[in-house]
Amino acid sequence: MAADKIDIKVPVLPESVSDATIATWHKKPGELVKRDENLVDIETDKVVLEVVAPADGTLESILHATGDTVKGEQVIAVFKSGAVSAAPVAEAKSEAQPAAAASAASQAPAGPAVRRMMGEKDIAAENISGTGKSGRITKEDVMKATQASSVSVSADMAVMGARAEKRVPMTRLRSRIAERLVQSQQTAAILTTFNEVNMKPVMDLRAKYKDAFEKRHGVKLGFMSFFTRAVVEALKRFPIVNSSIDGNDIVYHGYMDIGIAVSSPRGLVVPVIRNTETLSMAEIEQKIAEYGKKAQTGQLGIEDMTGGTFTISNGGTFGSLMSTPIINPPQTGILGMHKIEERAVVENGQIVIRPMMYVAMSYDHRLIDGSESVRFLVTIKEMLEDPARLVLEV
Repeated sequence: MAADKIDIKVPVLPESVSDATIATWHKKPGELVKRDENLVDIETDKVVLEVVAPADGTLESILHATGDTVKGEQVIAVFKSGAVSAAPVAEAKSEAQPAAAASAASQAPAGPAVRRMMGEKDIAAENISGTGKSGRITKEDVMKATQASSVSVSADMAVMGARAEKRVPMTRLRSRIAERLVQSQQTAAILTTFNEVNMKPVMDLRAKYKDAFEKRHGVKLGFMSFFTRAVVEALKRFPIVNSSIDGNDIVYHGYMDIGIAVSSPRGLVVPVIRNTETLSMAEIEQKIAEYGKKAQTGQLGIEDMTGGTFTISNGGTFGSLMSTPIINPPQTGILGMHKIEERAVVENGQIVIRPMMYVAMSYDHRLIDGSESVRFLVTIKEMLEDPARLVLEV
């Protein structure tokens, strides 16, 4: 069967993403490729996209090297599909057999997020022992190899008395995060108001029903669904917090798309739960679990992180006691959650120990007045300290 040449193109990029970067080529010119094997990782401001082989064949030529900036639907390589003569392959295999045996570890499978992590930490695959299924390299394997490398480098530096430095370029995601944070600080009048929440009522309710909840809905009952529902109720009462500024206009959104900030191997990402006001707590937990899994495996799509009218960030998962979160433009508000810590508080004239959480509400003072932000945060506090109000909507 005659071989057909196929242009390998950058996937279609959404309007919010103007270009992308060639992150890693996984195949070389002349290399045999099977259908659906990953040819190249393409990094945008938000996600890493995989471009796979359209058929069995050979990668004939690469038109754009690693690090090149490319546009949507731009041709980046030429692929030749169809049967390939066996003789050259056998000869090449015979000549390359010793080298192949030496580099077998470098062929250990790894997902795009793990490959990106290996690149950022400058750890070669042959230096990692994969502990996953079929020798697959996991994030934990990369972290162990990184720690071992750091110990080795530290020992060498101690012997040599060196003052080593290492310079690496920012990833597109990290660069974009930096750009947006500076933009937020420079274009918005950001203020933060604080309060504290007695988490005992939520914790008691969760402990009572978590097993039945998981059995019924197939997902664990966490704290995020309580906070998300409380935010929805507060946004209903203060729609200005769910709005945005467009030039000299205020845009009131008739829907609540809540961004949930989560960490990933590539950095902070904010997938968006659409129409949160229509979802049950179980549906919210299911979406959070889905996004968390996607974030860790590098499978979040651009559509998962586009838009959003309000954001929730939980620094408490890392032990943060208090922070001042930065709003995500063009949004005008963000809620910061923190660690739960037992503290002495006064109730009815008595000192008691309660599991307390500091919460922070950062807001754009150009649009939201101090009184509105304070009352918004107090509404969230009241909902969480009396969870029955989330059901009764009072």
